[in-house]
Parts: sequence; structure tokens; C-alpha cells
Amino acid sequence: MPRPAGRLVAGSFALDVMLVLAFAAIGRASHGEDWLVGLGMTAWPFLVGLVAGWLITRAWRAPAAPVRTGLGVWAATVVGGMLLRSASGQGTAVAFIVVATLTLCLFLVGWRLIAALVARSRSRRDATAS
Repeated sequence: MPRPAGRLVAGSFALDVMLVLAFAAIGRASHGEDWLVGLGMTAWPFLVGLVAGWLITRAWRAPAAPVRTGLGVWAATVVGGMLLRSASGQGTAVAFIVVATLTLCLFLVGWRLIAALVARSRSRRDATAS
């Protein structure tokens, strides 16, 4: 299997980071909190979980794969994020865990599913055109 281009790997990681930051910013804003000031405090546990997920799944080998990479990165981001939030004295209410789990699944697996569908559609179109 050919290695993904460095730009794909870097872009995929950057997109994951931006989506975790968006998750944290949306959460802070939805509670009327200053999202800019506390963004780092809210996001850091999930960003650490995200990095762990990339390492555990070796995401650089197939960064856009929804199942092979997306599910593992998502799980590590949520579990690692919640464990670190708890260890650092931040809240882990059941409602927050549910919302974080669903939102991060939508974000981290969702873009990979869309990318896979687009790639499949292009592949079929190219095969038909040949």
C-alpha cells in the first residue's frame, strides 16, 4: 500500500485539531462562557487524547480512513480527554460525556466518511469515463 502524501497527513491532523478546537469553542459559547479565554483549558485534554489516538492508530498510514483511523482517533480523543479532564479537576458530567462523544464522533469520523464517499464517487466516475 503506498504511503499517503505528507500534505494529506499534515492536513488531516490539522483538520482534526481544528475540529477539536471547534468542539471546545462551541461548548464554551453554548454555556455563555468566554470561549477565547478558556478555550485552551477546555481543549487541552482532548488535544492530548487526539495525539494519543494518532499514535495508537498510526493514523499517518491512512489518515482519511473512517474505520481504521477515524474510530480509533475518536475513541482515544474522547476517553483520553475525559480521563485528563477528570484528573485535572474539570467536569465530566454524564450529559457532557454524551455530548462530547457524539459531537467528536460526528467531527472526527464524519469528515473521513465524507472524504471516503467523495473518493469512491470520483473513482467510479473515472472508471466509467475510461
